[in-house]
Amino acid sequence: MSLSPAFVKPWLPKNEHPSILFTGAQLVDPVDGQVHPNASVHINQGIIRAVSIIGEPIETPGNTINVNLGGQYLCPGLIDAHVHISAVPGEMDFRHIMAMPESEALLRMTYVCRDMLYRGFTSVRDCGGAPGSLKQSCSEWLVPGPRLFISGHAISQTGGHGDFRHQHDHSHCSSSFVSGLGRVCDGVAACIAVSRDELRRGADFIKIMGSGGVVSPTDKLENHQFSPEEIQAMVMVANNAHTYVTCHAYSPQSIRIAIENGVRGIEHGNLIDSDTALLMAEKDCYLTPTLVTFFSMGDPAVAHFLPPDSRTKNIDVMKMGLDALRIAKECNVTMCYGSDLLGPLGKYQNREFGLRSQVLSALDILQSATINPAKMMGQPQLGQIKPGFFADLLILKNNPLDDITVFERSDEEIQLVMKEGRVCRSSIEALPGLLDEIMHF
Repeated sequence: MSLSPAFVKPWLPKNEHPSILFTGAQLVDPVDGQVHPNASVHINQGIIRAVSIIGEPIETPGNTINVNLGGQYLCPGLIDAHVHISAVPGEMDFRHIMAMPESEALLRMTYVCRDMLYRGFTSVRDCGGAPGSLKQSCSEWLVPGPRLFISGHAISQTGGHGDFRHQHDHSHCSSSFVSGLGRVCDGVAACIAVSRDELRRGADFIKIMGSGGVVSPTDKLENHQFSPEEIQAMVMVANNAHTYVTCHAYSPQSIRIAIENGVRGIEHGNLIDSDTALLMAEKDCYLTPTLVTFFSMGDPAVAHFLPPDSRTKNIDVMKMGLDALRIAKECNVTMCYGSDLLGPLGKYQNREFGLRSQVLSALDILQSATINPAKMMGQPQLGQIKPGFFADLLILKNNPLDDITVFERSDEEIQLVMKEGRVCRSSIEALPGLLDEIMHF
């Protein structure tokens, strides 16, 4: 006799995905920017089963919960395409966060996941640090959190952005050294081996460090990292596994080297110029800006979060962030939403909406947090409210296409967060949320 999954894993949810019919909704479509009044949406077994935008009734099972939204807005769940869940709160100095034992950090990651889901992010792409065990725990609801897409460790050359040793630290300098978010390797053979090993550990894609960074101590922002041959080798590994490589890069030169050698995504890109942006558009390469991390680290209230050298580099990239958005928009580069926040700064995750609104339209920004990352990650069932899609959605008081900063006021504006048809957070009496008591203890 075979044992049931619930016997083997007793933390699996006991209740079935409920059948829910929402009526009287204003349905937000991120594809065309339309809001469809008096829409109805039926959800069952975690999937959107039917959508009516012309007032036609939807047939539902007898046990369906009927909820009239009274004109509130129904929006797809948000996707943050650049997070670092393993850089957990608990320390006010970035160096202490990077030195935290994994056993201690892993327990704190469960809070980070719950908090992101509570803010409306039903899916996130972790670009370095989150382990496969956390992804599995979220998928099984052992840890309430977003749907996770992970890179494993971000891959860095020696002295690159993933190597957090200071210049007088000569320990662990051999290939494949693991340091917090990053994993160090050098040479084509090592790059192949490490990329394959990250995929073996459960990575959904490969993240590489192609230029210097703000928080790494020994590299300059304008540095190019990894040779073309090393990048080609890691792209080959990803292609063989039917996935892709994304690359941390700031300067036009480092972005070009990455794209010309097969990389499909660029993270940050603050120093991009028009010619490079046009190349990105031509190659259908995605850009994930992360303005909020630079603005939050530049806040005088958290001045000691970064060491002095990193604070200087942060000022340089912060100045260029909005210009990069303008250039990318003018050149038709597809952009995704990213926050990239570390430690206690994660609470500012939704502020990226307001920063981008200085340059981009509300529709541009909503697309960057829904349909664009879904396409980038090869997830055709995410980012929209359509039959056959996962039931990841938000109920909002106000229209995000009129004011995208409603997401920054998530405590008051978001009335419900649903992931896979399960209500995670709710102000609707008929639909209690499993996170409400946990997040307000």
